[in-house]
Amino acid sequence: MKETMIMSPGPTEVHEEVRRAMASPITLPEGHPEFIDYYLSLTDKFKKIFKTKNDVRILNGEGILGLEAAMASLLESGDRVLCIENGLFGKTFGEMAESYGAEVTYFSSDSKKPIDINGLEKFLIKNRDYKLATLVHCETPTGVINNIEKICALLNKHGILSVVDAVSTIGGEKIETDQWNLDIVITASQKCLSAPSGLVIMSISTKAWEMMSNKKQKTRSFYTNLLLWKDIEKNKALPYSQPISLLYALDKAIDRWNQEDMIARHNFLGNGVKQAVINAGLSLYPDSGFSNTVSTVVIPQGITYKMIRDELWKEHKIHVSTSLGELSGKVLRIGHMGENCNEEKLYRLLKAITMVLKKYGVFLKEDLHKAFVDALSK
Repeated sequence: MKETMIMSPGPTEVHEEVRRAMASPITLPEGHPEFIDYYLSLTDKFKKIFKTKNDVRILNGEGILGLEAAMASLLESGDRVLCIENGLFGKTFGEMAESYGAEVTYFSSDSKKPIDINGLEKFLIKNRDYKLATLVHCETPTGVINNIEKICALLNKHGILSVVDAVSTIGGEKIETDQWNLDIVITASQKCLSAPSGLVIMSISTKAWEMMSNKKQKTRSFYTNLLLWKDIEKNKALPYSQPISLLYALDKAIDRWNQEDMIARHNFLGNGVKQAVINAGLSLYPDSGFSNTVSTVVIPQGITYKMIRDELWKEHKIHVSTSLGELSGKVLRIGHMGENCNEEKLYRLLKAITMVLKKYGVFLKEDLHKAFVDALSK
């Protein structure tokens, strides 16, 4: 029987070493001083990945918990928020801010391209009185990467706090939290780090902590109130029970990530997939700003996503996803992040897609898997 592969943009495969770590005995309760020291040692490991000296916190929940916790903890009714967006996830971030009473302005860019930096700069000259701005590093529904370094330089120039959704990029794309002066950066366990779903990891700047602490209105949440986490180093206490087994798995996943230059691997194999798609005569959805972690391919005429999905699973035991919203059913998204950023897996996937497309009469200038090999050899 063929081994199954899930090659969508997360959750990614979890390595056997990580699964074994998750099965480790639970030796200490989460309130024990030694467990708190262990938790803090994990946050220190993440400081190296985030490239930061800021506080790092690990919360129990899916990635969206981090986005919501930032909004709940920072915002008061009537606050002005700038939502910088070029896709579905960016817009959702703005809607989340609205749910906490913020007055949100949307700066929108073409979904096929990165955020328009020049346009944003001109906008901020005339519109700068914002408490914070939300932005997404990689719009995974489209596969577009945004230049958060330049965006946040503009925000800092105008005194606007930045909240960055880096859920699908931490571990797969270059991020320099301190060098780029990023205030809150949010990621999750199940993407480029290839740990089980269920953990949010956040870096929080001193400026962000101060903004939370100086609010006049009470935070309208308990579970997502980040101030509960502010002084855990000093108090040697965590605000609520921790998913200890998930933390063990995440710890091992970080160790595996550190075994090589994973940013370079994501760049190399991500570029190889995209070049193979182009050389085969297919089209990528973005015009520019291609992500290292996901490739979004326009589904050619004469075939549907359902046909591709069903055939891939029936004959090859491989799953890939389409997109969300307006792009649902129109594109095929190939995830190459974490354990799935693997040459052999991508070769098998591209060979299977080639067979499916040919079965349904789609013309290819070159077989995808052969084009992939050629691209990597150059």
